[in-house]
Amino acid sequence: MFDPKKIRNIAIIAHVDHGKTTLVDHLIRQAGTFRENQQVEERLMDSMDLEKERGITIAAKNASYMYKEHKINIVDTPGHSDFGGEVERILNMVDGAILLVDASEGPLPQTRFVLKKALEQNLKVIVCINKIDRPDSRIQEVHNEIFDLFIDLDATEEQCDFKTIYAIAREGMATLDPAVKTTSLEVLYDAIIDLVPPPKIEVNAPLQIMVSNISYNDYVGRLAIGRVRAGKIKVNDEVLVVQDAGKTSKLKVSALFQYHVNNQIQVQEIGAGDIAIVAGMENFTIGDTLTDPLDPRPLKRIAVEEPTVGMIFSVNNGAFAGQDGKNVTSRKILERLEKELLHNVAIRVEKTDATDAFKVVGRGELQLAVLIEQMRREGYELLVSKPQVIFKTVDGKKLEPMEIAVIDIEDSFVGAVTEKLGIRKGIMSNMVQKGSGRTRLEFRIPSRGLIGYRSEFLTDTRGTGLLNTQFDGWDDYKGDIFSRSTGAMISDRKGMATAYAIWNLQERGTMFVTHQTEVYEGMIVGENAKENDMEVNITREKKLTNVRASGSDEAIRIVPVRPMTLEKGMEWIRDNELIEVTPHFIRLRCRELDPHKRGRSVKESE
Repeated sequence: MFDPKKIRNIAIIAHVDHGKTTLVDHLIRQAGTFRENQQVEERLMDSMDLEKERGITIAAKNASYMYKEHKINIVDTPGHSDFGGEVERILNMVDGAILLVDASEGPLPQTRFVLKKALEQNLKVIVCINKIDRPDSRIQEVHNEIFDLFIDLDATEEQCDFKTIYAIAREGMATLDPAVKTTSLEVLYDAIIDLVPPPKIEVNAPLQIMVSNISYNDYVGRLAIGRVRAGKIKVNDEVLVVQDAGKTSKLKVSALFQYHVNNQIQVQEIGAGDIAIVAGMENFTIGDTLTDPLDPRPLKRIAVEEPTVGMIFSVNNGAFAGQDGKNVTSRKILERLEKELLHNVAIRVEKTDATDAFKVVGRGELQLAVLIEQMRREGYELLVSKPQVIFKTVDGKKLEPMEIAVIDIEDSFVGAVTEKLGIRKGIMSNMVQKGSGRTRLEFRIPSRGLIGYRSEFLTDTRGTGLLNTQFDGWDDYKGDIFSRSTGAMISDRKGMATAYAIWNLQERGTMFVTHQTEVYEGMIVGENAKENDMEVNITREKKLTNVRASGSDEAIRIVPVRPMTLEKGMEWIRDNELIEVTPHFIRLRCRELDPHKRGRSVKESE
């Protein structure tokens, strides 16, 4: 067991893409953790394939390293607001935080969110301004913006007296003066040991561990991860698990693990102040307390902000159902969603009237898209509906979730973006011209208004705009919001798409399918330029005759199609359309495949 005075528990918090995972990499490497010739992969903490592909942290990860006889437990937290549920519970495990801010972009919405949570828990915050080598860095201005943010969040005088370190995480360099370059992160190591307090513990008190994270081991099963608040825990100990609503159950500790770098190593005993990984029970959940059965002292459960966006997940009933995936039944889909609930506190699953459909409610579109992407990679096949915002009724008033949208764009695009967000019920609250040809806008907008806007925003700003959002509470319903103005091209039969049919249809709109794509009746194959839906024969072939003339054979030139990804599909579809997700295909389709039934339902809705 470690001396609690020699333990430091810290989290790295920041907005998405400000360099958290890269900084953790260098902190672990420079502490002398690896041999000189040892092969170590980049972005060590991004263990999921999706994290490596997207360059974002999705799930919080623990690691540890030794420095000057001190054990530093470090947590890399997600930077995207959709995964904010991860941040809220992880901050329960630490005593300090490194707030990482980009030297050009400055504090963004998620910076505000994570800092607010850290200040509420009275954590010691070390500010680190990263990427100081950027040509457009604004180091002094960003420092002032961070100070203003602390004041804005009602930080105490002591909290506002934060230490600032300047870094280039990619090069593993930290300095106290941006004009002086160094070759290591030594100033950051020393700041962690000197400024972050050792854990507050009660050594002789009964055991208390708050389960803040869940993991899984193929040999010992489910693992509970949490900080030992009081007492100590040993292998074969009898422990009481206090669950939701005061339910209790006994557990015998079958194995104990600790973090060494980002690996779990088996130990016999863990003392107060350290982070423990406990095996021995299959049904603990996040927020449970492991305590002494003779003197139980449960800790206050973790409260997480409510989810705001829901989607219906249902069994695939299309023409190609069961041909691609191996997990296709409602029982398999429900089992997978229940498994997700065990470690994802920001998601809820609700039963619907239909036995083969489930409502999944989360923090945002990205969080739900990541869950769907993980499921398809695991061999699941399912249908998902358009994301819908969750409404609340309080005192007879209909309330809806609101977001703060912070937009960073070139000056020339301000008019187009302001007009689009105005149509979507957004109200501008701030506008700052940076003086570098870019403007920062802040809008308060209903969450509904942002569904389907991201791809349009990138088109309007020619891919140069940055759009960041943050949940901002509930407000009165703002009325109807304008949705997609174009119709869909719907296949009227099953078959194989042909280049000849696509060539004839492409002037009527944008195609989603290519030559030799398998299609079926009711599948959406393109976007009609007009607002009505149009049934088309995408399988039509050119009739051949035995008459040949030089002018009769026209060259077929096909415009490149717009490939429909999962996120684009979620933004594009309407309420009467669905996305068919299988391990190898993303298809769009009508909710009702039969054109006659579809026509009747349209008349009934009118």
